[in-house]
Amino acid sequence: MHFLQYFYVSLCLIDTYITIMKKYIIIGCLCIASVFAFNFSQDYFEVSKNLDVFNTLYRELNIAYVDETKPGQLMKTGIEAMLASLDPYTNYYTENDIEDYRFMTTGEYGGIGALIQDVNNKITVTEPYETFAAYKAGLRAGDEIIEVNGVNVSGKKTEEITNMLKGQAGTPIKLKIIRLGQTTSSEVSLVREEIKVKAVPYADMLNAEVGYIKLTSFTDNCSGEVKDALLKLKEKNCKSLILDLRGNPGGLLHEAVNIVNLFVEKNNEVVSTRGKVKDWNKQYFSLYSPIDTQIPLVVLVDNNSASASEIVSGALQDLDRAVVMGQRSFGKGLVQQTRPLTYNAQLKVTVAKYYIPSGRCIQALDYTHKDEDGRVEKVPDSLITAFKTKNGRIIYDGAGILPDVKTTPIKYSNILATLLNRNHVFTYVNSYILKHPQFNATSTFSDNDYNDFISYLKDKDYKYKTQSDFALEDLKLDASNEKYYESIKTEYEALLNKMESNKKDDLMRFKPEIKQFIEEELASRFTFQKGRIETALKYDTDVNEAKKLLSDKQKMTSILTTIEKPTKPFNPNKRF
Repeated sequence: MHFLQYFYVSLCLIDTYITIMKKYIIIGCLCIASVFAFNFSQDYFEVSKNLDVFNTLYRELNIAYVDETKPGQLMKTGIEAMLASLDPYTNYYTENDIEDYRFMTTGEYGGIGALIQDVNNKITVTEPYETFAAYKAGLRAGDEIIEVNGVNVSGKKTEEITNMLKGQAGTPIKLKIIRLGQTTSSEVSLVREEIKVKAVPYADMLNAEVGYIKLTSFTDNCSGEVKDALLKLKEKNCKSLILDLRGNPGGLLHEAVNIVNLFVEKNNEVVSTRGKVKDWNKQYFSLYSPIDTQIPLVVLVDNNSASASEIVSGALQDLDRAVVMGQRSFGKGLVQQTRPLTYNAQLKVTVAKYYIPSGRCIQALDYTHKDEDGRVEKVPDSLITAFKTKNGRIIYDGAGILPDVKTTPIKYSNILATLLNRNHVFTYVNSYILKHPQFNATSTFSDNDYNDFISYLKDKDYKYKTQSDFALEDLKLDASNEKYYESIKTEYEALLNKMESNKKDDLMRFKPEIKQFIEEELASRFTFQKGRIETALKYDTDVNEAKKLLSDKQKMTSILTTIEKPTKPFNPNKRF
């Protein structure tokens, strides 16, 4: 009876609200019904009261506020602020956002299949996706887009142009472009396609025996892509395998389960989920016949390997099926489910935590406990618990996946970051390609070429600040405030000049890494993403360490079977 009274009150309010209010009151009523139907809260009065308060506040605000409030944006801001108080993974998607959400979960969108970027105030193609519309129409890196369907793009943001290029597959689109090296424009007619970005952009043999698979996302059928790649590698006599999950932010849970299933027998529990609602307490098993349960396997992870990446690496570690190598993973042990809302909106809501085969949850931050500034608390060291793998090895919960073999993360220089961010590498390669038309995928970028790059930069701005620069600025400020600066001014300026002099040598000091990225950009002009990845692999220290480990069968076996005395990892939450 109590519920019906509040339901009736809410319905009565509809007649008094302005038209723009109607859909939100209906949503409020449906929310009340949902609360009662699914028994989400025992405090029905508190829920009903606050929905009523919210409805009346929203009505009065829209009626009385001195300026136009843009009700839709106001509501979106309120919803997003409410969800932000929970965790970063509970999100609201309007009807306009659904295309972006679909891309996150499927890797698909309707468009021309090319990356674009603002390069020196020009909307420029930076990389076409091989085999798709832009590629087939002859668009290449360095081509400038000046019109889309007759609309001049000058002054527009890259996001706006991206939205103009996207659209339903099968629809025509006309571009006016200036090709790299030309000064006159030409028109190109394309037909938008369903663009499917591969979850496995690269898979090949690294040598006669070691195969390599790069997995960048957990979108629909990514497990099928991994399976196909693995079968092709086995046809090439692959004897051991590196599965690279570095930088992979995760995605669909069932795809993670299916990937683990490729390497373990049927009927192994891969992951379980536990939530407030019993329907979300589930166990996920390997359901299919595996591809290979014996092939030696190294899984690469880093600080940006999250969620489904941690399910795969963690489950394979717990089952002693793979050696995990790299740096501690991100630590996201939360499961999201998508709930449909009215008007084609969606709510992605955290409904459970996941637990890998040993029973551990790798969630690193506790969003139910925040300090007075809203900062999230880490799982305290006192609550870090030891678990055991299938073979009895000790592993820990509470802070991501700790690798069996730790490696040092690569830290690139400030000068490289500046050269890339200001597009100097990209624009130099454009000019290099024009000056060296004979250059191809098998050519070498020489030391003399690198000297040419240094000459190219002479009239370019690539100033940057190092941590030492910031420290010197802080020193000057503190010394000035404390009245010491005048007495140290001479020494300070001498140190500052010495720093600037040293920075002038950075182009040579960091030559190997700068040269690597020039080579990657050059390779992408001929063999696109595959070429970029192949070039990067030549310099990849983690991959080289993984290859060494796979060649040492005794060490691989030792890592997966050695039982050590349980000691908690040193300061496991330090990176947070």
